[in-house]
Amino acid sequence: DMSMYYANAISWAKQNNIVNGVDETNFAPNAQISREQLVAILYRYAKAKGMNVSVGEETNILSYDDVNQVSEYAIPAMQWGCGAGIITGRTQSTLAPQGTATRAEVATMLMRFVK
Repeated sequence: DMSMYYANAISWAKQNNIVNGVDETNFAPNAQISREQLVAILYRYAKAKGMNVSVGEETNILSYDDVNQVSEYAIPAMQWGCGAGIITGRTQSTLAPQGTATRAEVATMLMRFVK
């Protein structure tokens, strides 16, 4: 139901290629967000704002044991996020890209993003 309070936000995010649907026909507005999805959104927003996202191009995320769990679309975003210090591992050896982002993690990533 696009009369929901977030309809304008979804429309804006989609038009600006910041948040995409989960597939061709579904947006899943009430689904929980994964850590890699959150980083991908920040990455796309940074690109849309003309910010330099090249810091991640040389970032090696292969040192994390669970790097193979990063979705293909999210690899550049995760490299950027790690290189820019926006996201760090949940532990020394795990990124937990598919893990649900907690409210505290969202706040932390946003704080690091705007600094």
